[in-house]
Amino acid sequence: MKSKLVILSLMLAGVATSASAQSKDKFVSEKTTDNIFVSVGVGGQVCVNPDNMDYGFGKSITPQITFSVGKWFNPVWAVRGQFSGVWSKLHTYHYNGNAIYTASPASDANRDWRKVDPTTFSLHADGIFNLSNAFVGYNPDRLFSLSAFAGPGLSFAKNIYGNDGNLDCVINASVGLMGQFNINQYLDINVEARGLISPSIYGKNSSADCDGSVALTAGVTYTFGGKKFVPYASKLDQDAINAEINKYRSELAQAQADLADAKNALANVKEPETKEITKEVEVAGPRAIFFRIGSARIDDYGKVNLQLAAKILKANPDKKYKVAGYADKATGSASWNQKLSEKRAQAVYDALIQEGVDKDQLELVGFGGTANMFGKNYLNRVVIME
Repeated sequence: MKSKLVILSLMLAGVATSASAQSKDKFVSEKTTDNIFVSVGVGGQVCVNPDNMDYGFGKSITPQITFSVGKWFNPVWAVRGQFSGVWSKLHTYHYNGNAIYTASPASDANRDWRKVDPTTFSLHADGIFNLSNAFVGYNPDRLFSLSAFAGPGLSFAKNIYGNDGNLDCVINASVGLMGQFNINQYLDINVEARGLISPSIYGKNSSADCDGSVALTAGVTYTFGGKKFVPYASKLDQDAINAEINKYRSELAQAQADLADAKNALANVKEPETKEITKEVEVAGPRAIFFRIGSARIDDYGKVNLQLAAKILKANPDKKYKVAGYADKATGSASWNQKLSEKRAQAVYDALIQEGVDKDQLELVGFGGTANMFGKNYLNRVVIME
């Protein structure tokens, strides 16, 4: 009876929650709202322009701030929008005190170097490609990952020394690299370098048709709700799950009807000698609660299993059960898996108490990470009552 219940539980939960930690699997954001992040950064940028190169490259360095919003669709691909600014420097020739570029010869006494400081900012639409996850494989515990990004954008500038003072806009293109240090499920420290090219935003103040810039920033990234990727195979076939649950409910209802019929038959026996009728009824009730990767939360499918299991435990008050938590050895460190298995066992233990099970019937234990107890890594993310 016990082995049949465990096998039925594994079959049901295997359909309901299919999750694998192997890096070769395809991982995705399960919900539209998963893996949305915001980033802020500070650093510096330098305008790469022939005039600056003549005057002194290092003298064109200015501060820069960035603000980004984006989403990871899977561990490899993401998109984001980014704002960056605040101003840039152009060192150019001025003639007779006017902010107009001139190619006057060096002997011209009226020519000198002047600095143009336009307020500038850029908007970027970046596609991000995580090189580490693409070529090494996804690992949620990886400390550092490297990504490349590229995309179009718009650059805006208002030259306070210009003739019209209008806010000008030009199209830009940029590429870069981003390194991310994984602090925890929610926070990363990120360092990124971006190279940008666009038509010159300085107009007639510049001798060049195009401008370039190189920016280096460091900052932090916060992921709302934490980083959540699940194997593609974990998408659920809800119709199949409902069919399984309805089947078990039907079997239970039929067994209860048979028992009621047996009791009525006993009550209607008129002979003074009592004849005992015994009928063995096998009740299909799951004893395994499965969890998603990295989680100790009981989902709706697990709650159905738990409620059915609680009925069996309460129907056998003289028996004791071990609530044993496990984790997937292929994912996470040994210490993390030990804590996670204990949290999973505690969650099931608390839920059983809430369902009316006597705590004296239960023994709580966490076994940490195990490898392929039932032939699949994702089946190790489980609490088994035995």
